Amino acid sequence: MSFKFISKLPRPDEIKELIPFSDGLKKIKTERDEEIRKVFTGESDKFLVIIGPCSADNEDAVLEYVENLAKVQDKVADRLILIPRVYTNKPRTTGQGYKGLMHQPDPEKRPDLRAGLIAMRKMHIHAIEVSGLTSADEMLYPANWSYVDDFLSYVAIGARSVENQQHRLTASGIDIPAGMKNPTSGDLSVMLNSIVAAQSSHNFIYRSDEYETTGNPLAHAILRGATNKHGDSIPNYHFEDLELLLEKYEDVDVQNRAVIVDTNHSNSAKKYAMQPRITREVLNSRK
Repeated sequence: MSFKFISKLPRPDEIKELIPFSDGLKKIKTERDEEIRKVFTGESDKFLVIIGPCSADNEDAVLEYVENLAKVQDKVADRLILIPRVYTNKPRTTGQGYKGLMHQPDPEKRPDLRAGLIAMRKMHIHAIEVSGLTSADEMLYPANWSYVDDFLSYVAIGARSVENQQHRLTASGIDIPAGMKNPTSGDLSVMLNSIVAAQSSHNFIYRSDEYETTGNPLAHAILRGATNKHGDSIPNYHFEDLELLLEKYEDVDVQNRAVIVDTNHSNSAKKYAMQPRITREVLNSRK
């Protein structure tokens, strides 16, 4: 057989019992979620900033980062809501290489998914404890949502996953904002179709059981740039790109039409130093 059984993983309820999310942290999340929700519904004029390293693989470094980010949040609380990126899963273009903390909690050792699930949950919870900031992660594996659904405040569906039906249907059942990225081709219709799907009600199989979802009105667009057939990066954050998305939004029946601009990936051709300039241009485009 091509599949070799390794071990039976703990159920989400078992992991949650092992690493509980306290009532105090639940209160922080409830308050943060409401504040974030109001940005998407237009009840708040604040901007949302999802910020942090590409991946989170070292808890000490992540905790130091979010502690410092919390100090910044205090200074800009009247204008910005900061959500730390604590991305514990890494999509790989070829499937090779380091796949993130959940797969390999110790990069020097073999993959260990049980230890990875525990490390992932501990890292997110400890980050909230030291900073008061609930975090964002990527939904690389829809079946893993049940391990993290009690503490995340934002989830992203990646460019390689956005056309996958299980990602779309799972996003329709979550109660926090779900950012749907444009695919690497740059096709906005794929992204918009995913938003429609995520905002709609569905019946489907999830973790071997049948579920019905009500739809997620906070599903929205993420513009991350594209890659052409030659492998060149094609940005889509300019004024005309935002204007085009607004026009395309008019053609679909969705709530809370919003967009987050990814200032890295193909929008910066992965040149991180360009991100402040891209941010300024996007802000100027709103005037």
